Amino acid sequence: MDSLTALLQSVDFSPLIISLKTGIAATIISFFLGIFAARKVLRAGRHVRAVIDGILTMPMVLPPTVAGFFLLLTFSLRRPVGSALYEHFGIRVVQTWLGCVLAATIISFPLMYRNARAAFEQIDVNLVYAARTLGMSETAIFWRVILPAAGPGVVSGTILTFARALGEYGATSMLAGNIQGKTGTISQKIAMVMQNGDYAAAGFWVVIVMVIAFIIVVATNLVTSSKMKEAKRF
Repeated sequence: MDSLTALLQSVDFSPLIISLKTGIAATIISFFLGIFAARKVLRAGRHVRAVIDGILTMPMVLPPTVAGFFLLLTFSLRRPVGSALYEHFGIRVVQTWLGCVLAATIISFPLMYRNARAAFEQIDVNLVYAARTLGMSETAIFWRVILPAAGPGVVSGTILTFARALGEYGATSMLAGNIQGKTGTISQKIAMVMQNGDYAAAGFWVVIVMVIAFIIVVATNLVTSSKMKEAKRF
């Protein structure tokens, strides 16, 4: 017991804190952007929808290092966008926590978008028509009818988005680097200690990731099972 306490006291938990902060921030951003994009894409024409959907989904099928390459190419201080952000607003993306959030958001966003879109597509349009006949505005219909009806799918997408953002490695490493206490996430910590041959430290962080992943999977299953129970009632 004393040895376990000593081990816990000697461990730097900054990778866990940074990963959780990054995952939460990326999930919040992806949540609102994903819902907004899903609604806009569904209202677009068939050909426009196919093109925009391909663009928004691309980070999910590309290797994370490819996304990291484009992000680094865009936000480097040697490039126009990165230079303008730093000179005019004092915002630096490369090798900062903001870079972690941006990379995690880009990689995890497609999961939120795809789940939200699928949930919206399954909504009975008669609910929307009925709300319109009652004189509800489009904004009220969305928040009081559409979003609650798509709730399980949106919640499931949110959980998966958080899981993906939490475990992001490739794009984060290229854009934010691996600065201890600043941009070093759990995934980067595992890779670093493995390179040093420290299997005990790697195993410790792997267990933490597995516990978090298990909690996420259980939460997703609970959301899915509640949706199935509601469907059986009808």
